[in-house]
Amino acid sequence: MSFFTRALPIGSRSLSIARPSLIQARFESTAAVKRQPRVLPSFSLDGKVCLVTGAARGLGNEFCRAFIQSGCSSLAILDLKESEAQVAAAELVAAACVNSDLKPEDLNVIGLGCDVSSELSVQKAFESVMDNFGRIDSVVASAGIVENYSAFDYPFDRIKRLYDINVHGAFFTAREAARNMIPQGGGSITLVSSMSASVVNIPQPQTPYNASKAAVRHMASSLGVEWAKKGVRVNTLSPGYMLTKLTKTILAHDQDLKKTWESLTPMGKMGEPEDLAGAIVFLASDASRFMTGAEIRVDGGYCVI
Repeated sequence: MSFFTRALPIGSRSLSIARPSLIQARFESTAAVKRQPRVLPSFSLDGKVCLVTGAARGLGNEFCRAFIQSGCSSLAILDLKESEAQVAAAELVAAACVNSDLKPEDLNVIGLGCDVSSELSVQKAFESVMDNFGRIDSVVASAGIVENYSAFDYPFDRIKRLYDINVHGAFFTAREAARNMIPQGGGSITLVSSMSASVVNIPQPQTPYNASKAAVRHMASSLGVEWAKKGVRVNTLSPGYMLTKLTKTILAHDQDLKKTWESLTPMGKMGEPEDLAGAIVFLASDASRFMTGAEIRVDGGYCVI
């Protein structure tokens, strides 16, 4: 097929249709210049101090990776065992410097031990963060547990432990974050809930977990309203079924459960932890500066049907 250049009249102006060879030459001349990706500046976490609980592994650790990739160089990793938090911090720094112009000294990532179910432990952890960085701009309450017992068989001490971590831990974390953010003019708090706050996902029995995540979601809305005029935003991220290392280990011994979860998800698959990166960076950054008391669900459409 051959093409030619001709002019089409459009009022008093003309539109030129160029030969493919000219278009190709022009494209090649611009493609040869390596360009940096263009990103909305408000998504950047450059200069912000971030803190994530439950971040030694799992989704919390993935959030930390996303923050570093988005420019955060001051980060606190909180987890129950300080040694594990410190190892995670060192691994994140090392990973960030691979195939990058970053050097270890460019990143200040600390690992702290924190039992989120203890108000005193949370307070001490935030004091350490303030001593290290002088401010806190974005906090993610990611620490949480899930257990599967039928309602009749669920031991009370296990229920209490679940609520102490999932609900009370989220509240203590949000409250200490706000205490430090308000004097500096504000900040962002993200509470990690679950699609289980909106639906009763099956077949596993987990009533206390579902109720705890519904509590977290409404807690974020309530705190978002309470602190709105103080500059502190509180939102919720609710993941669906994610293929974390722990989930993969569980499903490796129960392929039928994996098939059930996938069949009930409109997208026909489970999510990868990195699928949450965009949402958590959005909530943590200035890109969501007019958003509070809201929820972002990342569940492959599970809650829609």
